Amino acid sequence: MEGVTNAAVREVLASYGPVGLVCTEFVRISGGRISHSYLKRQVEKLPGVALSVQVMGNDPELMGEAGAVVARAGADVVDLNLGCPTNAAVRKNVGAALLKDPVLLARLLGTMRRAVPGLLSAKLRAGFDTTDDALNNARLVEDSGIDYLAVHPRRRVDHYRGSADWGIVALIRRELSIPVVGNGDIWYAGSALRMFEQTNCDAVMLGRPALRNPWIFRQLSELLAGREPFRPSGVDLALHVRRLSRALSARADDGPSSALGPLKEQLGYLCRSVPDAASFQRRLQRLPTLALLLEASDEAFGALPVERLDLAALPSGPPQ
Repeated sequence: MEGVTNAAVREVLASYGPVGLVCTEFVRISGGRISHSYLKRQVEKLPGVALSVQVMGNDPELMGEAGAVVARAGADVVDLNLGCPTNAAVRKNVGAALLKDPVLLARLLGTMRRAVPGLLSAKLRAGFDTTDDALNNARLVEDSGIDYLAVHPRRRVDHYRGSADWGIVALIRRELSIPVVGNGDIWYAGSALRMFEQTNCDAVMLGRPALRNPWIFRQLSELLAGREPFRPSGVDLALHVRRLSRALSARADDGPSSALGPLKEQLGYLCRSVPDAASFQRRLQRLPTLALLLEASDEAFGALPVERLDLAALPSGPPQ
């Protein structure tokens, strides 16, 4: 979720419904030394919402030091990235690439556990090239003393293609004694309920689906309470874009104009819920100023009736 789960986005999404924990985009730890001041700046918390700070690297001592710094700075959870599938991560032997090196991974986990005084978690993929070692990797994480584990049941080579194999989440949950968080293809609030039922996981983690439908947490809460779930309208989407714009602009170093790029990146996810998503997105993405983009999004989203948006709590078809 690099570049799209910054503090401004976390603030807006958390305002729509109950969220148990929000997570930062990963913080790279490399280069032989770390900046304590930079790490402390990542700990930007919201009132009443726990914060997990995710770190990514492969040097046990540096990672342990980084984890200790953010924990002391107020992070409720320190999370280890064992899932990033990018080519850059593989070249640097971080993220999902660490699943190929259980010896280094065990050292890394052990060092971080000794250094981090509070909650320590990890998010891992089901494997690198195969899923054969998914359970062994999960057990290695548990044996290191990690407090809980999030599982994205795709291999690194899959990136985000194909379907997430929830059966792997169910297997790991069945075999481990620590809490297991399920992740992957939870595009609707109803999908989260199905994951709970099929895997018996302790919690669910939502990334891209929450950017596509910012009200998914509210919808899930309403389904769990037996209430009619909220169904957002095009006007709601337009207002959400303006809220994002204000939150991004308030944190922009170079003034509101520098919020234009991040806002367009958010629109790339939001447009997946509308008819003819590709052309809809192209119309908005080519606008050169924030003011023009906001005016156009008001008009474009606001004209869409509820029935034409793929934002219901239960799916009527595959997500766009």
